[in-house]
Amino acid sequence: MVGEEGAFVLGWAEVLTDEELSVTLKVLCMSEEEFKEYKEQDGWEDDSEEEENSTLSNEALSRLKTPCKKLLYDSVLLTLESYGSDLKAEQDLLNNKEAYEKLSRREQQALHVRYGQKRILHQLLELVQ
Repeated sequence: MVGEEGAFVLGWAEVLTDEELSVTLKVLCMSEEEFKEYKEQDGWEDDSEEEENSTLSNEALSRLKTPCKKLLYDSVLLTLESYGSDLKAEQDLLNNKEAYEKLSRREQQALHVRYGQKRILHQLLELVQ
């Protein structure tokens, strides 16, 4: 369901792999009976509800059902725990000109990437609380 990389791609305004995330959330939040029916039908047939919810904008994420929100929230927390530092530490390093300039160009770029990723993840936490 997730694809080869096993990850979802999030942007500032929406989920970029929205179809994969939608299907994954639906399947993971199904009851056993719903899942059996899903497997028997080889997935869902095209219906207007799925088409309506296929784009996972930030607004749509905030309207997800509680079990899906909880699953996303817990997943984001696990992802954030996998980093070696928290968002505040990254921000402090970015704001400390002397420490920042001691980093190599590659380390500076990595810092900006990590900081951006963590900001997006924190935004997602707020949306699904």
